[in-house]
Amino acid sequence: MTEGVGAGGAGAPVRLIGADEDDDVVTMAQGRSRPAWAEIDLAAVAHNAAVLARLAAPAELCAVVKAHGYGHGGPAVARAALAGGAQRLAVALVDEGMELRQHGVTAPVLLLSECDRDAVDTALAYGLTPTLYSLESIAAFGVAANASGHRITVHLKVDTGMHRVGAAPEDLPALAAAVAREPMLVLEGVWTHLPVADGVHEDDRTYTEGQLDRFDALVATLNDAGIATPLLHAANTAGTVAFPRARYGMVRCGIGLYGYLPGESVQRAFVAQSDGPAIGAHPGTPGAAALRPAMSLKARVVAVRTLDAGERPSYGRLRPLPDRSIVATVPIGYADGVPRALFTGGYHVLIGGARRPLAGMVTMDQIVVDCGDDATVRPGDEVVLLGRQGGEEITADDWAALLGTISYEVVCGVGPRMPRVVVNRPDPSSA
Repeated sequence: MTEGVGAGGAGAPVRLIGADEDDDVVTMAQGRSRPAWAEIDLAAVAHNAAVLARLAAPAELCAVVKAHGYGHGGPAVARAALAGGAQRLAVALVDEGMELRQHGVTAPVLLLSECDRDAVDTALAYGLTPTLYSLESIAAFGVAANASGHRITVHLKVDTGMHRVGAAPEDLPALAAAVAREPMLVLEGVWTHLPVADGVHEDDRTYTEGQLDRFDALVATLNDAGIATPLLHAANTAGTVAFPRARYGMVRCGIGLYGYLPGESVQRAFVAQSDGPAIGAHPGTPGAAALRPAMSLKARVVAVRTLDAGERPSYGRLRPLPDRSIVATVPIGYADGVPRALFTGGYHVLIGGARRPLAGMVTMDQIVVDCGDDATVRPGDEVVLLGRQGGEEITADDWAALLGTISYEVVCGVGPRMPRVVVNRPDPSSA
């Protein structure tokens, strides 16, 4: 489909084309005048949220929609996740929370890190729930809440082994007591983060279990001191699937919301708790409880030429064509999130339902594809870089395997000048 391709012009605001006005995505860069786009299946997001919510129940599902909804479009993804059963949202930045509010999202929004002092008033003005882990931030939010005249809920984060941000375990009681002394602050949640819940080694599992033991002990210490901890949370997607004890009162799912599970051990754990495959099943098929990738990356052939064997297309002239071949040019490149390393990794795209190798190095705005002797390839033909075509599928996990990275980086890396086109919306009757 070509909806959205060619609409607008340079400098025009880019939206999730095909979505309702309330689902607009602001600040995405231009690029709609060329035939390349990312398709966003919001029904898949809602489905994934429903699957994760059922798995985690009775814990609440908090949908992590930071980084512009992992590249899918923050406000639209938030709405879809809430339609699927998420009860809360989480973001990394105050600006991300502001964007949700500006698009009418009213669900609770948790900030996953302390914000700068100069953003405290903004966070309160937009009704965002702060995560705190320092006396300075507790004091700053206490002052701001007093000035506003409104009591606000806050969460405390404790570092049980991620060693990135969060309070030192020995400091948690003092921080909780400091929150209790602030008349306009209410301690709603205490949480931690699990860095190796997706690990394949027994040491990883032992480490995660140790984190949860430490977390439980810290919570018990707070409760013994008379400090209530109404909402506990520790699990990311991996923790939600692989460590049922980590679900507590809420889980924070990110990558699972977008249709991927982080690693084989988590995928196996998911299958063990369901009746089908972990990823990729579609409605009406066995194992329809599987997660569904929500992003496809597509373009159209813009030029076709025949080159003799031995010709070396693209920058660097790195590889000779093995035979006389039809070579297709496709207007998408590394500025759009298609890494150069895919060429050296042996990446294929889909054209006409068949896998076709790259004929030369990925460039900033274009790729060239070796279509062999297939003279049926024409300008205008659809090219799939991520997604399904015919009986073939390319996933973010496939890219990650070639690139030595993870699916998170692949979907987040799809560039801002790629328009996001809605192809499916949640079914209200299934929410």
